[in-house]
Amino acid sequence: MKATSKLEFLSQFPLFNVLTEDELTYLNQSTESKAYRKYDKIYLEGDFSDSIFFLTKGVLKIATHSHDGREVIKSILHPHAMFGELGLLGEEKRLSFAEVMTGPAECLILKISDFNVLMNKNHQLCLNVINMVGGKLRKTEQRLESLIFKDARARIIDFLKDSVEKRGRKVGFEMLLKHTLTQQDIANITGTSRQTVTSVLNDLRKSDLIYFNRRSILIRDMQKLA
Repeated sequence: MKATSKLEFLSQFPLFNVLTEDELTYLNQSTESKAYRKYDKIYLEGDFSDSIFFLTKGVLKIATHSHDGREVIKSILHPHAMFGELGLLGEEKRLSFAEVMTGPAECLILKISDFNVLMNKNHQLCLNVINMVGGKLRKTEQRLESLIFKDARARIIDFLKDSVEKRGRKVGFEMLLKHTLTQQDIANITGTSRQTVTSVLNDLRKSDLIYFNRRSILIRDMQKLA
């Protein structure tokens, strides 16, 4: 990515709206661009948390493994996402891995040490980081509550509705979501099994609440989907 394009991209993040021109220039000069292919690991569990990343192209998953070896997907990331930021809060080694789901992908990479230089100069940036991390923690708490208090069907339906609200588009009175997720991916996100996901999706289709294929999900009525 060209230097001017990098600066334009980074300037779109609300996190950096408090930086001066000189600080933006430093940020731009400190980031490097790297390309990845499908299934490439951007970082692994146990790697040093010495960098943060900004996704400019492709789709990624942030995931970990349970004690019995099952994959647990924490989040699916699309362009303009920032990730790997726990190193700013003292994480020394990665507790999750980041893997490309659809390629080619591209990230801008910034060393934690360079980000710390900016935070030492700009205290408002520190507050922006705290607010950003706080927002992510609230989402994590909401997901944990869902896993504790909701059954598998409710979690899958919540995932569908949340995904459509974030990335879907209106088609008449219906909502269409284009995606690249397998049913196993949905299971790994919702803490269920692939068989359960298949059963719930088929039941919703039989009830004429949704239509789906490998690459899209159409929700016929968001109000009735419950």
